[in-house]
Amino acid sequence: MKAWLCENPVGVAALQWKELPLPEPAAGQIRVAIKAASLNFPDLLIIENKYQMKPPLPFVPGTEFAGVVDAVGEGVKGFKPGDAVAAFAGTGGFATHACIPAALAMPLPDGFAFEDAAAFICTYATSHHALMDRAALQAGETVLVLGAAGGVGTAAIQIAKAAGAKVIAAASSDEKCQRCLELGADAAINYASSKLRDELKVLTEGRGPDVIYDPVGGDLAEQAFRSIAWRGRYLVVGFAQGQIPALPLNLALLKGASLVGVFWGEFAKREPRRNAAMLGELAGWYARGVIKPVLDRVLPMEELPAAFERMATRQVVGKLVLRTA
Repeated sequence: MKAWLCENPVGVAALQWKELPLPEPAAGQIRVAIKAASLNFPDLLIIENKYQMKPPLPFVPGTEFAGVVDAVGEGVKGFKPGDAVAAFAGTGGFATHACIPAALAMPLPDGFAFEDAAAFICTYATSHHALMDRAALQAGETVLVLGAAGGVGTAAIQIAKAAGAKVIAAASSDEKCQRCLELGADAAINYASSKLRDELKVLTEGRGPDVIYDPVGGDLAEQAFRSIAWRGRYLVVGFAQGQIPALPLNLALLKGASLVGVFWGEFAKREPRRNAAMLGELAGWYARGVIKPVLDRVLPMEELPAAFERMATRQVVGKLVLRTA
């Protein structure tokens, strides 16, 4: 097999595309012949040693991938060679093969394209858990999506619309805003060229958004939180801007608002049955065309450094996907 190996987590430049022995699945594991893998922001943090999970060295990065089962370990039930699967495994995806616990694999229904499947679990599970579970989003409510052109942002737009909400997308360029409108957002704000609070006041007639979906953090957070509606829910999804904001908690008091943490990975571990049911529902939505991953580009696996560069410079709309030969 071949894989991108991280032996020293100092960044993209230290990754090496290497020939490695083909691993055999241990008990409870399956081996996946990877067809496609996607980039997520944690992939960049992990190889820079900045993520909360620090895998032992050396390791193969790549949290999310899809492919075909080609071997099963002892005791595995429910999977056999030839089955199409997707997985969010934490590591191992930027390679031609990976061994993972069978419990982490999601069976793919017929017609689920590998490129879409590789870009599906993290973004849609995060956004569904955030909006439907943590925020209890109701039809007719208004959702502000920050970083709306990114992977989780584009998924959040689609899920919020499927729930019957009004969506205001906020992104950093006119091009990204236009793409969000094409995905179904009711309005879009370019926060690089206009004041977020002023635009929100106009678009919500002074009421503010009921739910704020924030995977960005940084200096946008307080602006958005000051605009939240009475009984609003502020979803803390991530900090793509790099800075963890310090919000004045008196704002929560004044608005009767809730500050809600979103950690889908921990939810999946602690509540596996609910997570499995959610993934099944999302797969059904995909089959019916309700949701579909937005793919920025599909590149050969060997072009991982170029893909990381595009992500680091915030050019990506949706998800970047790498395809094996």
